[in-house]
Amino acid sequence: KTLVEISEQLNLIHNTQYSIRFWRILIGPWLGYFSQVLFDRWKSIQNALENHELSQAIIFDYQERSFIPSNMTNFMKIIHQDDWNHNIYTTIIKKYSVLNCKTIRSEKNEKPQSLELSSQNKTIKEILFSIYTKIASLLKKDSDTLLINTYLPILEELKLCIRLKQVPLFFRTIDVKKIPFDKFQRNWNLNGESKTDFESFLREMIPQHIPVTYLEGFSSLSSQIAESSWPRRPKAIFTSSSYSTDDVFKAYAAEKTELGAALLIGQHGGGIGTHLWAFYEDHQIEISDSYLSWGWSESSNPKIKPIGQLKSTKPLTNNHHLQSRILLVTADFSLRSYHLFSAPISSQWLSYFDEQCEFVRSLSPQIQNSLTVRLRVGGYDNELYEQWRDKFPDILLDKGSENINSLVKTSRIYVATYNGTTFLESFAMNIPTVIFWNPEYWELRKSAIPFFEKLKEVGVFHETSESAANHVNTIWLDVNAWWQRDDVQEAVNLFKSQYSHTPKYLTERVETAIHDAIGATSKTF
Repeated sequence: KTLVEISEQLNLIHNTQYSIRFWRILIGPWLGYFSQVLFDRWKSIQNALENHELSQAIIFDYQERSFIPSNMTNFMKIIHQDDWNHNIYTTIIKKYSVLNCKTIRSEKNEKPQSLELSSQNKTIKEILFSIYTKIASLLKKDSDTLLINTYLPILEELKLCIRLKQVPLFFRTIDVKKIPFDKFQRNWNLNGESKTDFESFLREMIPQHIPVTYLEGFSSLSSQIAESSWPRRPKAIFTSSSYSTDDVFKAYAAEKTELGAALLIGQHGGGIGTHLWAFYEDHQIEISDSYLSWGWSESSNPKIKPIGQLKSTKPLTNNHHLQSRILLVTADFSLRSYHLFSAPISSQWLSYFDEQCEFVRSLSPQIQNSLTVRLRVGGYDNELYEQWRDKFPDILLDKGSENINSLVKTSRIYVATYNGTTFLESFAMNIPTVIFWNPEYWELRKSAIPFFEKLKEVGVFHETSESAANHVNTIWLDVNAWWQRDDVQEAVNLFKSQYSHTPKYLTERVETAIHDAIGATSKTF
């Protein structure tokens, strides 16, 4: 509902006549995340007001400070910051409650920091790449397929370019130009009917918080596309990760799909296809003409093409049963809800962390001494390293800086703790893998449950940390006797065929998908 309203408003402001799909491609990720973030903050305040006797709220006065994000990347950064969230909470309390407020002058008057790239001297490799790009750009055709952040290995992408009969060009993300916000351009409203106070709140906040890129910077964004070296009239566009925070790419894809280009999006991680619900999965499938999955499909949605694992992960050339280490791979979560999907959200992370600690405590002393804990530090300031070090002073911790393949090579067992890419790749590497998580947080869709049940029957998947640790203790001395069992390999291979298939002819399959998408799209124009 809100997307339709904001599309009409932005068309009016920018004097354009773009379709709903155009605006969904460009602003959909922001609008989806922003709506979900606001709903979480709204419910937090409402729950506090309904369930506690509150006498007063202390709020900061930020004077003229602006909380408007410059672009999508900046938005994804500031929604985790205290000041931005305090400002949202303050608005809710002041306008939608009768709670008495005590205002304190804030000492911090600077604007939220944008995520700027630091200027560094170019390496020889980058200089050579730049020279090649300039020469190759002279040979490109306006109708070439744009390939950017595809997740394909470089040799596979080279082969794909050759099969598509176009000069190999490795396009990179273009940084959005920084444009100042103009408060006078934000004097507009969404005119839809609000049936709840939250809908009124959301409609009120959108003009105040829409990133500068989509409003004041829209014409600059269009200019960047025109000035870029990207194909002018591509028949197709293929990416696996640029659909979300890359504003220049999104504007380009939105513009070119209006002209008839086919948009293909490749799966870029695990969880997709197995999560019970996930906004970002729904969004990718909705905006694309063809969605290239790692193996799964849905009969109700012909857009989903089971191509296979695009990263083409392969087994490492070493005998894992002869290695001495065990690798525990963990996830990191924001302290606050930032979008809705089947995973621990906000304070539920505490339960997730407790489960990891319980797993370690349940391991035998010998295995504990052989353990490496891989931390996935996502920039959420959770002080993960300190928390782990406080609980287990002697355990080897990896902060996420080491190449994970180096850790896998020295490991006898790989332990995955969340529904993501992690165990899909360990399966592809053929390292003995044990998975555990709490199913109350990592909800699975109905179609995925039978595959996880098969893994559970053979000891690969566990629903408690204690069960997983007991299994590791049992198989540690002869892990091959377990991993090479026929029933274990059958369950793992069945799962891989559905969710992490490694095709023999990856390039050919992607090429076919691109041609099919072009053919289907051309019929509608």
